[in-house]
Amino acid sequence: MTKIQAYRHFVLNTESNLIVLRLLIVIFLSFELFGSTLHLATSTNPSRLNPILATDSSSSEIAGFLFNGLVKYDKDNSTIIGDLATSFYYENDRTLIFELNPNATWHDGTPFTSKDVVFTYKTLISSKISSPYSASFRFVKDVLAIDKHKVKVTYKKAYFKALETWMMGILPEHILKDEQNLMSSDFNTNPIGTGPYKLELLEHSKNIILAANDNYFKGRPKIDKISFHVIADPMTRFLMLKSGALDVGSIEPMQYERQLTKDFFDFFDIYEKISSSYTYLGLNLRLDKFKNPEVRQALSLAIDRQEIVDILFFNHAKVCTGPFLPSSSAFNEDVKAPIQNVKKAKELLKKAGYDKNNPFEFEIVTSNSSSIRPYAAEILQHQLKKIGVVVKLRVMEWQAFLNMVVFPHKFDAVLLGWGLSPTPDPYMFWHSDNDKKGGFNLVGYKNLKMDKMIEESQSIIDREKLSKMFKEMFKIITDENPYLFLYIPNSITVVNKKIKNIQNSPSGIWHNYIQWEK
Repeated sequence: MTKIQAYRHFVLNTESNLIVLRLLIVIFLSFELFGSTLHLATSTNPSRLNPILATDSSSSEIAGFLFNGLVKYDKDNSTIIGDLATSFYYENDRTLIFELNPNATWHDGTPFTSKDVVFTYKTLISSKISSPYSASFRFVKDVLAIDKHKVKVTYKKAYFKALETWMMGILPEHILKDEQNLMSSDFNTNPIGTGPYKLELLEHSKNIILAANDNYFKGRPKIDKISFHVIADPMTRFLMLKSGALDVGSIEPMQYERQLTKDFFDFFDIYEKISSSYTYLGLNLRLDKFKNPEVRQALSLAIDRQEIVDILFFNHAKVCTGPFLPSSSAFNEDVKAPIQNVKKAKELLKKAGYDKNNPFEFEIVTSNSSSIRPYAAEILQHQLKKIGVVVKLRVMEWQAFLNMVVFPHKFDAVLLGWGLSPTPDPYMFWHSDNDKKGGFNLVGYKNLKMDKMIEESQSIIDREKLSKMFKEMFKIITDENPYLFLYIPNSITVVNKKIKNIQNSPSGIWHNYIQWEK
């Protein structure tokens, strides 16, 4: 595939989408009710608007407007500050005290108290739910309500992410205490939170409307409603953005460089930064075909990562070299991306028993929720063909992809991405404990040395020592190729110039959204 051919794949057929666009604008106008409305798009229906069960991006994004944690990162992603907690401190290296905001209330008017924190913890560690987030609480020994607005958390041992754990959204004890099955509860589609917005309307495959919480303890948001339009097709999302039917949206580099006219920039501001996410090709290590490390190395050497970045991103991305991001203290700058070596890749495959008469074959599955990943899959298919590997491609709708392929582990290889926090926790992705239903060790990676290192790292408070250990993990993981790390995209966000009080920061633009005006 030449670069020109790849570009042609991206060319939008505006005429064929004109009727759809007009219909969507009618929908958009029908929701412009009283007051100000912020129009956004989401690629899929949220599966569960419950912070402890929200594992897909749509659910997590929307739940973030509805719920609060005890703490959060500041706008610079460098310091942890209070959210539902007004203050917090360590009594010792195993005991954490939170003072709760006495003015916080649930959307139904019920006061928020320490009982809600205890209830959330007990729910997370219950055998009745399956949540990857439960792993973050494995070192908690006990959570005790000292009084109505004071919580004491005792840990079994010192834990380097003790504070970050409590960024998890808190659940209402008074609503859920008698719930028999939270996994299928009506609460997941009718949530009650403490957040700045509350759910007003949930129409699957159409619209999700959030209304400003008049009694929000940090002050009522200045924008009255947030309308999420559920639009699976990235092309249609882009056309809606260009038409002004959306106020905020992400655009791909191809769109930015080739498909925006001059007048677009008269109506929208552009905010660009390196994202806190990476895209990878995950190989299912449970399958015999991927258990040979030389086969995985051959596949890695067949890939020209820089070519993928050049074709798809126009300098709006960089090659990913491993599991932790460059902005993290866990990043190992000594590990470089593999350089494509077709000759060596062929030799490794031949040694493993594969040649033109017995080609290595596998399927790459990805989702259409990203307009770029299906094209990245095509490029990978083309590059791997050079070493005689036969790759089949399958592109699926996001929820079907998650529920039928990713979480049941029914795949050869998945083209996916992770968004990471400023302080990564390798336990969730790389410890063998999380090779289970609901766990994030999707590819079945198992390494006893890695397990031991991860377990040791969890109680290291010394940041320098922890950084050194993470860098060693970084090298072990990249050497073993459970993932073929591909690229770190830039985040390109466009915002309607009618929206005031935007403050850009290292964390992006959303940190002060309750102050936005339209």
